[in-house]
Amino acid sequence: MVDLLRQGHKTSGKEFVASLTLFGLIAALGFAVLIGRLYHLQLTLGREYYEKSLNNFVKELKIPADRGLLLDRHGEVLADSRPSYDLYLTPYFCGKVCDEVVARLSDYLSLSSEEQQHVRQKLREAKGLSRFKPFLVKVDIARDLVDVFAAHRSELDGIDLLPVPHRNYRRGTFAGHALGYLSEVNEAELDQMQAQGLDYHEGDYVGRRGIERAFEEQLRGKDGAQRVVVDAKGRMLGKNELSAELLPEGGRIRLPRPGNNLVLTLDAHLQEVAEQTFPGRAGAVVALDPRTGFLLVLMSKPEIDPNLLTGRVTKAELEAMAEDPLQPEVFRPLQQQYHPGSTFKPVTALAALEHGVINERSTTFCKGGYTLANREWRFWKPEGHGWVDLHRGLVQSCDTFFYWVADRLGLDPLAETARALGLGKPTGLGIGAEVAGVIPDVAYHDKNTPGGYYRGYALNAAIGQGDVNVTPLQMAVLYAAISNGGVVYRPQIVRRIDDPEGKTLKVFEPEVRGRLPVKAKNLKLVVDGLKGVVNEPGGTAYLRRLTDIEVAGKTGTAQVIAMGAERVKTEDLDYWHGDHAWFAAFAPADDPEIAVVVINEHAGHGGVESEPTAMAIIQAYFDDKKAREAPAAAPSAEPTHSAPEPEPAEQSPQTPKEPGKPKLGMRETSRRPPSLPSPSLRDGEVARQSLHWN
Repeated sequence: MVDLLRQGHKTSGKEFVASLTLFGLIAALGFAVLIGRLYHLQLTLGREYYEKSLNNFVKELKIPADRGLLLDRHGEVLADSRPSYDLYLTPYFCGKVCDEVVARLSDYLSLSSEEQQHVRQKLREAKGLSRFKPFLVKVDIARDLVDVFAAHRSELDGIDLLPVPHRNYRRGTFAGHALGYLSEVNEAELDQMQAQGLDYHEGDYVGRRGIERAFEEQLRGKDGAQRVVVDAKGRMLGKNELSAELLPEGGRIRLPRPGNNLVLTLDAHLQEVAEQTFPGRAGAVVALDPRTGFLLVLMSKPEIDPNLLTGRVTKAELEAMAEDPLQPEVFRPLQQQYHPGSTFKPVTALAALEHGVINERSTTFCKGGYTLANREWRFWKPEGHGWVDLHRGLVQSCDTFFYWVADRLGLDPLAETARALGLGKPTGLGIGAEVAGVIPDVAYHDKNTPGGYYRGYALNAAIGQGDVNVTPLQMAVLYAAISNGGVVYRPQIVRRIDDPEGKTLKVFEPEVRGRLPVKAKNLKLVVDGLKGVVNEPGGTAYLRRLTDIEVAGKTGTAQVIAMGAERVKTEDLDYWHGDHAWFAAFAPADDPEIAVVVINEHAGHGGVESEPTAMAIIQAYFDDKKAREAPAAAPSAEPTHSAPEPEPAEQSPQTPKEPGKPKLGMRETSRRPPSLPSPSLRDGEVARQSLHWN
């Protein structure tokens, strides 16, 4: 047995030695092949690959995504993207000649001193791996400069001219404040965005104002990228064996995805009418649908040009805007507050009716003013109106009637009604900061006025003077609520969000913020008075009424400075001391579809300087509606053989359904706004509804 075990052990040992020998031979052969390959690569081809490793890099170039479109409610494109070129510099690729490259750029492309300073600062800051990151030098290169760059490309190491979609506002200043604009993200914002995990990089643009800012997340697309092989100077190499080896075909391009499109509630034609018929240097126009709160017009003047502001604005341009006394950067419908003047009187009337202070038969005698505590409140008609009730008080804008009402009502009930109509707080539009306005009550004066509350403050407030301050947007919401039975809507400016393929992602429905706690009969009394303002002889808006549409409205002339003992005519005042001209209206009076508010700063009389613009907008609204609803022209009768076949009749645009989708890129036929009613009747216009102290 022992001998058998010894014999098996000897056999196993021989097999192990044989296996070990075979493994050693295989390993030796493998090492020989590896050494041979290394010898070939490092000694035979080493120099060639060394030069290629120095002279060739893979660089990733961003492919910016198109920003989403902005369209009006009928599908007209208001903002899109146009082709342009931006200039980038990668510090590593200009190496030791960066200063020379910057000097050549300044010469060839006319870089401003600010742009040169920016480039040199970025070059000084480029350290370590940041030298491989391109930074933006100049945006939106002019076409002739693109040709100059191409001619001198070989002298500009590290420079890339990249095609970039640039935001394009097709109508220039048109609705500029509402649409907003873009500008380059700054370093502090970039750090914050990246910390939040947002995909923003140096040179990216972000919405700064208006809709562009409020809907940045929806409008911004997702950038793509292209990977290219470049030489040591950053110049792209053509297709060759090496580039194909370094960059397989499937890994070269990641396509961008455009942003979502916004279909707005704005009506481009009505906005055009507002901008072309507004006669003043500064002011605002707001129009909305009182059935929904959807804005149709949102105009602020002076305008801003979003095409100019989208990009790098020079210091001189910013200073010029900041020093303009008319303050074009202020978005007046939301961010400027004014005394509403007589356009506030319907609020006083509603408060007095609801609190039982007056009814439709209550009268007082107007002798041209009102006396309280040895002070005389005067107004525009020194001879007075005689006996005045609520209806006549509204129609002829009798201050004395409302002084009398306020003295019996007090300030707190008036403030309560005003706040129920949305005054004294932001409307919630959401496309920019809003001022809240001021609706004073007794507590307000006790806190803010030396000596505290005094009965006369209620008289001031009743005619929209004193400490009462409102925004044009708030007044549009207020008149819409009066017209629709007391529903206070949140104003909105975006109707729908669509993805790039046209699929609807979100539809915005009307939002009710409150309901006016007034009796229907009291609301009707006020509406009847507003109808009389426009449609009854003697009404302050009668001379410029529309003959085919019943409009209800109210003129207003709001003081900006206290007058002395002698009343000064508007034409004798300098611009800055002139009264603000208001007009607020809705139509049709009994079934309203549109409410309009116009304020013309320092212009004088509301019925002369603001009413014509409002009437033009209302007329255009119903003209457009009629054109859309008109059936297509009937085909002609069968032609005779001797006559040529008639051309097909031109078809009117069809009425768009609210949730329907407009065709992207469709532009409406250009339409001229209607002519304004004649302003030649100034002498017959009611002159003033304002407060005077002796």
